[in-house]
Parts: sequence; C-alpha cells; structure tokens
Amino acid sequence: MSDLTERQKLLLKAIIELYVKGGEPVSSDLVEKSCDLGVSPATIRNDMVKLTEEGFLKQPHTSAGRTPTSQGFRLYINELMKEKEMSVVDEVSIKQQLMEQRSEFDKMVQSATRALAKKCGTMALSINDENVYYSGAANILDLPEFFDIDVTRFVLSMFDEFPILERILNKAQGVDPLHIIFGDETGYEYLRPTSFAFLNFETRRGNKGVIGVLGPDRLNFPVVLPYLRYIGDVLIQAGHV
Repeated sequence: MSDLTERQKLLLKAIIELYVKGGEPVSSDLVEKSCDLGVSPATIRNDMVKLTEEGFLKQPHTSAGRTPTSQGFRLYINELMKEKEMSVVDEVSIKQQLMEQRSEFDKMVQSATRALAKKCGTMALSINDENVYYSGAANILDLPEFFDIDVTRFVLSMFDEFPILERILNKAQGVDPLHIIFGDETGYEYLRPTSFAFLNFETRRGNKGVIGVLGPDRLNFPVVLPYLRYIGDVLIQAGHV
C-alpha cells in the first residue's frame, strides 16, 4: 500500500496512460493540457515531484518530463487500472480457433501464441514441454524501445538461448499464475526498456507450460491482461477434454 493521496494516484494514472500512448516522458504541461484533474499547474508540478521522490516516477536524462518506474506501473496495475472487456466476437473466434486443434496440444499452444501476438500487437511467447515458440517479432520493430539494435538482438537471442529466458521467468513470485516482470528487475541491461506478462498453465492431463507477451515497459496492460487470462483459460479447458 502507498501513502499517496487520491489526487496523486489520479495524477499517476494520467501520466502512465499518456506515457503508454505516446512513449515519451510526460511533462506537467502535457498533463495540464490533456487531463482535466481540476487542480492548478503548480499542484501538478508539486505532485510530480512527490511521485518522483516516492519512486513512482523517474526523470530520464535532462528531460523535463517524467516516466513511470516499475513501482509506479505496479501500483497502476494493482489499484488504478481498469481492464478492457474483450468482445464476444474475439472470445468466440479465439476459442473456436484453439479448440479445433485440441487433439494436438502442442499445435494449439503455437496457435494460441500467434493469436496473443495478433490481438495484443506485440511479441508473444510460449513454452510447452521445453519447446519455445514466439510470434509477432515484427510487431516490436516499430516501437521506439526497440530501435536500439542491441536491445532487439538481445530479445531475439533469448529464444535461441533458453537458459536466459528461463532465468527471467523464474523470477516470478506469488501463487497467482499471472505474473508481470519489468526489464529493470531482470538483471539484464538490454532488457531495461522491456516488460513481460506471462501465465503459467497446467491441465489435468499433465500439459503444462507458460504463455505470455514481451514488449516495451509501457505494455498496454488493460488490453494485454484480459487476452492473456482468456487464452490461458482456453488452453487449460482444452487440456481437460
């Protein structure tokens, strides 16, 4: 729990959503112009300083703007974010697509990975019986976080060097099958601008694995998490049939 006021939490929510949309550090001027928070520009600036001091925001380089930290994102996800509802059309089409392959679970996991990448607009990954799959690599190439060739090379190399990916996924803690790990928590410098959201699944027939997404730290979590949970549920249901 944080000791932030409701006003400061609303400001943090506004800053994170502006950052997710634009990918650039968020200034107090941008917040004032874009969000009707009902407070003065001076109050916005003072609260941004407070959020920075408390570790929810950071000021990159000499920019006048701020970006969220992993601590800020976690507060947003746990307390401030409202998940987007999936459309019935998406639910039906995804389930139908995956259930058609339920007799070959490995192929169904691959299909689920492709569906997750397409719906979330980022890179998706899965591990099933130590087979590693990924889809949507082209999706991340248009994102500024991956314009650095060293970042992109490192990300793609993880799928050839499974121990690195395994070490990252093993950092997950807690009993909830859905986990989020930010790049600055991985211990790898080239992953600092990234984040992972993934779900552990296991069926009564003994099928188990991991499915998730990899993208920038500013993943569109309100969209990503519902798709991830739903696709994970379909895999578990299919494994029971």
